[in-house]
Amino acid sequence: MTLADGSGRDGRMDGPSRPGGGGPRRPRYRMVRWLAGTTLAVLLLGSGGAGIVGWYEYERLSEGLPTVDGLRTYQPPVMSRLYSGDDQVMAELAAERRIFVPYSAIPERVRSAFLAAEDQKFFSHGGVDPLAILRAGVTDMMMHGTKHRPIGASTITQQVARIMLLGSNAVSIDRKIKEALLAMRLEQTLSKEQILEIYLNEIYLGEGAYGIGAAAQTYFNKPLDQLDNAEAAFLGALPKSPTNYNPHRYVQAATNRRNWVLDRMADLRVITPEEARAAQLEPLVPANFTRPGPVPGSEWFAEEVRRELIERYGIGTTMEGGLSVHTSLDSHLQQVATGALREGLLRYDRAHGGWRGAFAHVGAADVAGDWANALAHVTAPAAMLEQWRVAVVLSATTGRVGWLEGRDPVMPHTGVMLARDMAWMRTGKGVQTGDVVLVEPQADGGGVAIRQVPRVESALATIDVRTGRVLAMVGGWSFRESQFNRAIQAARQPGSSFKPFVYLAAMEQGISPSQKFDDSPVSYGEWHPNNYEKDFWGPTTLHDALRESRNLVTIRLAAQIGMKPVASLAQNLGLVHSMPLVLPAALGAVETTVMKEAGAYATIANGGRLVTPSLIDDIKDRNGNVVWRPEGVAWQPGGTPATGPQVADTRPQVVSATSAAQIVAMMQDVVRRGTGVRAGAGIDRPIAGKTGTSQDFNDAWFAGFSPDLVTVVWIGFDTPQSLGKNETGGVIAGPIWNQVMKVALATRPRLDFRVPDGVQLARYDTGMGVAIDAFKPGQVPGESVDLGAGSGMALTAADTGAENMPDSENDMATMPVSPTAQPDGTTSAGHAAVPAPAPPSGGDIGMGGLY
Repeated sequence: MTLADGSGRDGRMDGPSRPGGGGPRRPRYRMVRWLAGTTLAVLLLGSGGAGIVGWYEYERLSEGLPTVDGLRTYQPPVMSRLYSGDDQVMAELAAERRIFVPYSAIPERVRSAFLAAEDQKFFSHGGVDPLAILRAGVTDMMMHGTKHRPIGASTITQQVARIMLLGSNAVSIDRKIKEALLAMRLEQTLSKEQILEIYLNEIYLGEGAYGIGAAAQTYFNKPLDQLDNAEAAFLGALPKSPTNYNPHRYVQAATNRRNWVLDRMADLRVITPEEARAAQLEPLVPANFTRPGPVPGSEWFAEEVRRELIERYGIGTTMEGGLSVHTSLDSHLQQVATGALREGLLRYDRAHGGWRGAFAHVGAADVAGDWANALAHVTAPAAMLEQWRVAVVLSATTGRVGWLEGRDPVMPHTGVMLARDMAWMRTGKGVQTGDVVLVEPQADGGGVAIRQVPRVESALATIDVRTGRVLAMVGGWSFRESQFNRAIQAARQPGSSFKPFVYLAAMEQGISPSQKFDDSPVSYGEWHPNNYEKDFWGPTTLHDALRESRNLVTIRLAAQIGMKPVASLAQNLGLVHSMPLVLPAALGAVETTVMKEAGAYATIANGGRLVTPSLIDDIKDRNGNVVWRPEGVAWQPGGTPATGPQVADTRPQVVSATSAAQIVAMMQDVVRRGTGVRAGAGIDRPIAGKTGTSQDFNDAWFAGFSPDLVTVVWIGFDTPQSLGKNETGGVIAGPIWNQVMKVALATRPRLDFRVPDGVQLARYDTGMGVAIDAFKPGQVPGESVDLGAGSGMALTAADTGAENMPDSENDMATMPVSPTAQPDGTTSAGHAAVPAPAPPSGGDIGMGGLY
């Protein structure tokens, strides 16, 4: 560039001026500026890189994080409770034992105790506490290299995020970052009160207690609003370590931690220093809390209710849904039934089983030395009863035994076996010094009775006739030994307790209770049924045949009316799901359960209106709303002021009330003077029932009822085998029924069986004594009419499993008949009645009922 002066320069010098000339001058602070620029560039690049890395890490950690929106409608898993009919807590169902307490119901001192111990700035931070994080970081750096566990700095919000959303306690940077991110999101989604409510109801506080409600009950056996400052502070001390501050094991450590929480509460001015010092002087003495339930003997009942709940709502709602389930269980009657059944099994086992010997043995040195220590290491049988004790025989000669009482401390006791028990044991396996046996200490005289667990089993059910409410249910000898519920799950042959349904089907077809059928030998090809007594009465009224459980009359009756009506009736009553159309089924050669039979008998007692057994009265959700009730019977508003609400019964009428009344009248005589007299002994109320004994004496039943209660008892072996000759339902099941019903009826008003309009009760002579029966219009008391020769169905060999089948009732009558027995005990020819000769193939009783 050429300038005006022609110099070609712009006036700037090529180099720095130097005094005296000599070349251009260099710029000042070049190195400083260069360093500053470089540093700034590095910082900018580093910040950018860090930002990119940070953003990448944020995206990585944020990806897959659970949403917090679900906590808006937070409902904690809460245990469900089962209540007996008298509102006792019968059992608790819980995966986590929790009692939910809403924020508004949490006392201030309890909230403050947790805030003082866990998060003093809870109401001021935004989900995380940076100063606490910094403080924890510095402490962890100083403690690096030691066994010191890293100090946490989690706020309550972070703990909620970890518990509710992450579900992980892993010690890692990633987890802490995720926890912080979720905590900040929680603070933006929920109020502080909601977050604290979730925390206080979710946190585990030891001893199986989740949340402050369950913890207050577990440690102090109190509701939250009854806790004092010291007790509230102790709960606040637990989140740090429920195990290390367990007051049952580490009382001093728990006390120190509680006192520290009290100091923090005073610092926050929640309580005064004086109140804190007074609370610190209180001894930390936890209450002995016992979880409610089960009501004694109710394990079978509670387990069946639990099974029904799971079937209806699933395992989640059942165990965590906070259901309140009110059942029909009568606690007192349940204990009576359990005791009566066990006494009956012990009687049978004593008479038939004999002494089977000791279940363990202690060495001679232990017997002579520290026998108590040796006995403490013996495992008790699961099936032993609570009042029994495990004992060691100290002297087989004198019968002295030793056992242990109590838990803390355990005290040794000694006593002498009853003389009758020693004699019984010697007739069995015998007894030796050192044998370990089961005993029951006696209240009088210091003696001990020898006990052994029966091998025979039993089941029982008692239900309300009108509603079907199950008042008592026993599923076997011991729930601890076997949870198999024989009242509901065991399908067994009912034997002759099925016969009333054959007679009921006949009543439905208009046949009269005084109708006579021939009680004489009959054969169907290879099947030769017989009576239990192996004798024959000739023409016999249905009343007498049912009273004395005559098999041959029942078979002829079933052949007359047909097995199809019998099967249909049994199915409609819920007694069986299906049954073969064969004559042996009329004698009980079908399978049913104790509970099904109880429902079927209740239907008869209820005038033919269907009764379905139900264990649950109602189910309420966690908010107290009724979500289920059994169908069929309900209170209906309305009526007059005098009558009040009425009962609406929508259950079907499966049998006519008149037919039901007829069979009830007949069954009353079964108990009064028939096969069921032992069941009715000493009961001065109207009752009815029927014995049942299956083929080969494998099953013994008694099913009976009053106008308002039905009880069914079954006895047998789990693997069917004979109970013993002549061990019928009336002999071994009847006395158990009697014992239960005496207690059940004692507190109830006396009721008579209902007689429907149009039904005539008449007294008449059956030929074997005077009876009272119910007769429908057109039926003449004592009259027996000609029903014709044909049966009600077409019989084939398949109907009995026989190869040859008689064509009609008349063909049956042509079989050889013994002389007909008369009421005075003589035959029609004037001779003494004798048992008939055995049928050609040996006199089979036949499949089905015996007696």
